[in-house]
Amino acid sequence: MIADILQKEGEALAREVTSQPDGRAIFVWTDVAKQADAMRLAHATAENFGSIDVLVNNAAIYSDLGAKKPFDHISEAEWDNVMSVNVKGPWQCAKAVLPYMQRQRHGKIINVSSSTIYAGTPGLAHYVASKAAVIGLTRSLARELGAHNICVNAIAPGLVFNEASTRLNPREYFEGALSKRAIQRLMVPTDLVGTLLFLASASSDFITGQTFVVDGGAEMI
Repeated sequence: MIADILQKEGEALAREVTSQPDGRAIFVWTDVAKQADAMRLAHATAENFGSIDVLVNNAAIYSDLGAKKPFDHISEAEWDNVMSVNVKGPWQCAKAVLPYMQRQRHGKIINVSSSTIYAGTPGLAHYVASKAAVIGLTRSLARELGAHNICVNAIAPGLVFNEASTRLNPREYFEGALSKRAIQRLMVPTDLVGTLLFLASASSDFITGQTFVVDGGAEMI
């Protein structure tokens, strides 16, 4: 299931997946911060696929993309918007899938945080604070859901070279990030796939409440 507020892009991704051998994908327009949308997504997933085995909470916003700003220049509305999507969203989606995972006595919830929480990246105070909150949520849910055999972990990616980040940062910023890495190259979205698949698989059935930093060795926690 592909859930996003970007209808055109979501539908295109669903077609791309479906075009692959044995590929099956359905796009559902979803505002993750809204309980009704999260519940509708969970219901549609179970109806179409028979179960809900993995939830990846990846939806997030910087808010005013392309404009970093001092914390005291962030408006109250912008702060609330970032918190609503980045923190409230994972909470709403976890609540929505919980009954299905409880019934089957198994599930994986994977929350996407950010390595900015370790670096304290300036100009993005609302984003950094929201991604730190995701770690706290991950740990609390891991404690609460362990008895149901549901694992809850987080991934903290480094600076990924993609469309969103290149609109927010100049090329020199990427070069600076690259120089701090043990593996000195640009990070691309596919660098996250291995960790994501591991956390979604049976190989990680005894791992919960953890945060996996995937950034080429910039932050060694």
